[in-house]
Amino acid sequence: MGKRNISMLSDAQVSALLIEEVVGHFGGGRVEAVEKLSGGASRETWSFDWLDDAGNVTGLILRRDPGDTGSSGEEGWRGGKTTYSLDRSTEAALQRVVYEAGGLVAKVHFALPEDHRLGGCYIMDRIEGEALAPRILRDESFAGARKTMAYQCGEILAKLHGINPATLPSAMVQVSARELIAQQREMMDGISDYYRHETALGRPEYHPAFELTFRWLEQHCPKDAMAGLVHGDFRNGNFVVGPEGIRAVLDWEIAHIGDGMEDLGWVCVRAWRFGQHDNPVGGFGQREDLFAGYEDAGGRKVDPKVVHFWEVLGSLKWGIGCMFQAYKPISGLVDSFEHLAIGRRACENEIDLLALIEEG
Repeated sequence: MGKRNISMLSDAQVSALLIEEVVGHFGGGRVEAVEKLSGGASRETWSFDWLDDAGNVTGLILRRDPGDTGSSGEEGWRGGKTTYSLDRSTEAALQRVVYEAGGLVAKVHFALPEDHRLGGCYIMDRIEGEALAPRILRDESFAGARKTMAYQCGEILAKLHGINPATLPSAMVQVSARELIAQQREMMDGISDYYRHETALGRPEYHPAFELTFRWLEQHCPKDAMAGLVHGDFRNGNFVVGPEGIRAVLDWEIAHIGDGMEDLGWVCVRAWRFGQHDNPVGGFGQREDLFAGYEDAGGRKVDPKVVHFWEVLGSLKWGIGCMFQAYKPISGLVDSFEHLAIGRRACENEIDLLALIEEG
């Protein structure tokens, strides 16, 4: 059954197929408490319990492509994908590699191919804890965790970056800093061209601070480092956290091979501090603790200037990402006021970038 039919599945049909596949895979038992946690233009997440014949309960998660994402067949950034976006089979294979290497990631039980009735998807353990960043930063029950999370982030990343690249799924792509810059240039120019040629606005979307940032990035691009696994979206909001600290890292769909300093810079981007700007690492810690955790766990010596470069590139990436969020409903990819609201935040990143560039 092709993707056109996959996209027509109702929540009830997804639930029924999920139960069928899980019981078939485990050879019995029953499925209970099926709940759709999120749904949107890209991924769906479902939570459920599997009870074996003895009544033992295992909490599980379905991560699923819903089929037709509303992109009308658009490729590349117009369809919401980078050149290194992973399909669910590759994402599941990567999580297996990280899990076997001792990384903080959920165990994957099985995956289904893209042409399955459920669409490309996989089943993994459900890691209990809090993933909502504002709660992690403000709830008193996580006060102890916040004291150690920056150092822990460094430890986690050192382990991830130390995984042998030869063990990674063959479909993963290597991406250099200059290639990432070029991809952001293409997206920003493409969005501006759309407004100029295909809307009543009749002109590009002007972002002088972004233009200045592109020039700065070209002038300060570091030499290529030894390439390894990069998570690509390692930040507050993609962690499952308990009172003791980070329990799991989520959302591996844009993992790639590149410079690990990209992850250290991304977790420091201002947008992921959720208002707690005195703590540049995710709103909960200091860069010095992040770097110490990384080096103490076997990561290479951290050059703060290189991490600063990646923080600048990350801020530009999110700023253009905000532009893209507004582009999606305007161009008809999605029907969402929320996306339009996010688009208005591009200007916040311009202010952040001017400050970052002034720092050096």
